[in-house]
Amino acid sequence: MNIDYTGKSVLVVGGTSGIGAGIVAAFAAAGATVTTTGATQKEVDAAPRNASLHVLDVRDNAAVRVFVGALPSLDVVVNCAGIIRRAEEHDPEVFDLLLDVNLSGTMRVCAAARPLLARTHGVILNIGSIFSVLGAPHAPGYAASKGGVAQITRSLGGAYAADGIRVNALAPGWIDAGIALGALSNPDTVARIKPRIPLARYGTPEDVANAALFLCSPFASYITGAVLPVDGGYLAV
Repeated sequence: MNIDYTGKSVLVVGGTSGIGAGIVAAFAAAGATVTTTGATQKEVDAAPRNASLHVLDVRDNAAVRVFVGALPSLDVVVNCAGIIRRAEEHDPEVFDLLLDVNLSGTMRVCAAARPLLARTHGVILNIGSIFSVLGAPHAPGYAASKGGVAQITRSLGGAYAADGIRVNALAPGWIDAGIALGALSNPDTVARIKPRIPLARYGTPEDVANAALFLCSPFASYITGAVLPVDGGYLAV
């Protein structure tokens, strides 16, 4: 498939590193004009310079509305902003933080982008996780938030269809980048995880980005409300 995004405007929220940065790079290489955000100036300063870079805290509803509403046009929104705190998430205050960033932040961006996307019959792509499906004893807030992202995706896929907006999600597995790096540097974790992956390797940001290019393209024009695993078969076994 020759997927060309020339002339398209793409917003990647949380695209300064890891999976998000891989998605930014893929859309930019496919010809899109890409805007991306990081939570802090430090994240923005460290990001690749292949997009228009801005600071945006997805916990701030007013800031999200103003930032997204000021964009001149919008064809694709990718929600990549996310954090993990692992064992700390058993603390209810940290649990709330995970929901505010990963789940409510996704909803804030979707709601703010809806008017612009309705004009272009655009696409929203949310980033879930294999923990949208599986429990995570080590990270209950992360699992709860990503489970919610899957449900937002299904719900808005139906709600936004009347505006001609498609809403889908990816559920990455063990990707050798970003927030998974800490886990994948632990030999005990590696010994437990890698044998379960049928394709016998960790994923890369490019693996996720290729799926993103497809789901946001006309080749996926009859797909909405879907949550697509990009996990090397991890959820299949």
